[in-house]
Amino acid sequence: MSLPTAPLGDTGMDLTRVGFGAWAIGGGDWAAGWGSQDDDESISAIRHAVDQGINWIDTAAVYGLGRSEEVVARALAGMPESDRPYIFTKCGLVWDQQNRRAAPERIMSAASVRREVEDSLRRLDVERIDLYQVHWPAEDGTALEDYWQTMVDLRDEGKVRAVGLSNHDLAQLEIAEKVGHVDSLQPPFSAIKREAAAELAWCAQHATGAIVYSPMQSGLLTGAFTEERVAALPEDDHRRENPEFTTNLAANLALATALEPIAQRHGVSAGAVAVAWTLAWPGVTAAIVGARRPEQVDGWLPAATLTLTAEDLDTIAQAIVRTGAGSGPDRP
Repeated sequence: MSLPTAPLGDTGMDLTRVGFGAWAIGGGDWAAGWGSQDDDESISAIRHAVDQGINWIDTAAVYGLGRSEEVVARALAGMPESDRPYIFTKCGLVWDQQNRRAAPERIMSAASVRREVEDSLRRLDVERIDLYQVHWPAEDGTALEDYWQTMVDLRDEGKVRAVGLSNHDLAQLEIAEKVGHVDSLQPPFSAIKREAAAELAWCAQHATGAIVYSPMQSGLLTGAFTEERVAALPEDDHRRENPEFTTNLAANLALATALEPIAQRHGVSAGAVAVAWTLAWPGVTAAIVGARRPEQVDGWLPAATLTLTAEDLDTIAQAIVRTGAGSGPDRP
């Protein structure tokens, strides 16, 4: 299938408006896991997404502590070069090999990053990573200027095609841009979590691509969640401890319900409406959407071609105000 695309800044890569997010396929048994996951189902989901026209996959070394990258490689093995999607991954979260459940450390020293990129190249079975991103600001004492220089060096050396920042704010973007061009930003962004609007505007002004993550707020905006389902999440699902699934749950579920009439008008799922809402914002190139099974891909795929009307956006803005869900601007 052929889906609409948008340029990722000035990288030369044109991305479908939605991409496959590979966080959940890392499974459970680590600090930010999603519960048990069957690798064969993950592979089927990835291949189904690519067959439907999705042309990029976003993963990270830390997802499943290497497992997600390895599963992505298995899914793409033997695929003709002309059909292969772009592969994006991340560095900077280093885990304890002896304690899988310990929170990874935010390490961005040059030696650590160079070790990580080689490990990711090996696990992904590629010669070059299309987009390499800093997962979180460093907490090991490495200055932003220094770790961003390492990323720029990797780009200059051809280890990676483009470099980006994830979970970095406006001030940090400005600092990095003085060292070398920021090809992309990956912020959390959804109708619930809207604080990154200023960073998205910066991206639009600086030829920096923006791929937003968790546009369905880890499933809350799919319309499939209830208080009972949240209570039944497995012990190794990180969402059990997330405030959006605990303290803020009632307001978030009310907002999800408000998306249903819009979804019905367009003949799509509420999740697709939630994703399309993020794509309506200036500066947003595309959205990362996770899937653990092929049928989940079918649920959000219509967002790739869905354009919300001004009336839709007004309705969602009113629902945001009425429910009190999240924080940040309520419409593009």
